[in-house]
Amino acid sequence: MKQKRVLITVLSILLVVGLSMAGLGWYAYNSIKATANKVYEPTKRITYVSKDTEVTLPEEEAVASDNLPFTVLLMGVDERTGDVGRTDTIMLLAVNPVKNDALLLSIPRDTRTTLIGRDVEDKINHAYAFGGVNMAVQTVESLLDYPVDYYVKVNMEGFAKVVDLLGGVEVNNPFAFTIDGQSYEKGPLKLTGERALLYSRMRYDDPRGDLGRQNRQRDIIQQVMKNALTVSSLTKANSMLEEIGSNVKTDISFDTMKDLLVNYRPKIEKISQQEIKGRGARIGGIYYYMVDQAERNRVHDLIKEHQQQTKPVKK
Repeated sequence: MKQKRVLITVLSILLVVGLSMAGLGWYAYNSIKATANKVYEPTKRITYVSKDTEVTLPEEEAVASDNLPFTVLLMGVDERTGDVGRTDTIMLLAVNPVKNDALLLSIPRDTRTTLIGRDVEDKINHAYAFGGVNMAVQTVESLLDYPVDYYVKVNMEGFAKVVDLLGGVEVNNPFAFTIDGQSYEKGPLKLTGERALLYSRMRYDDPRGDLGRQNRQRDIIQQVMKNALTVSSLTKANSMLEEIGSNVKTDISFDTMKDLLVNYRPKIEKISQQEIKGRGARIGGIYYYMVDQAERNRVHDLIKEHQQQTKPVKK
């Protein structure tokens, strides 16, 4: 059985943006609201306070209205019958409206770190399998020593259909390869949903391994984000909303999504891509991606600097 270990994206937010921009009217607005309510799944987790006491989590649901920077943990989960699944794709999206950009940080799924709640060192993508969204979020916060404001979790079973509904995605493939009988030539390619899944899943023939796979994931995410803003067909929009309602969960409420649309989207002009540096190693015959403390400190400082505010936080 093919494993759909692939990219994630904030489609639930983007459709609010895309459909609103398309002017599909009252019916579309209520359809979006119904889907947003369906995917809304808040968590009961402890607010994380960084060891760096200057970094604290803003008050819940106050971020968008106050134009504060915020972070979203994006998780792509391969959930199948009888298997809770693992977060085979993990990315942190840091948004700062003052700086007019967002930072997209890829976290290798094999990263060895302490799983919060189990107090054992293991692959970071096992946190979701053991403790669901709460453990996954808390483990990422511990790894980066930085708070996560929101999460978006996508079960990738419905992703191919969404890509197809958006008309596919265009990528610039850096080298030719074959996976599961599908060939991908070097250069510009237009991919269907299923081929996009395979394209982003391949890593064993990539000279950069999982890091190369993450680059392809980020490329497709940006293409999906771009395409989602061009939705103009009500029929197509409804089909996408059905797929999203069945395959996305988030703790971003509908009201906050609307605030993000009004207060944030016009200010985000670019997305900068970053990755965590490390080395591969085998421990007990199991492969891990090892990230030393110096690299963790570097990534923490990178996020902190990106999220710095230039005006006081409203109290």
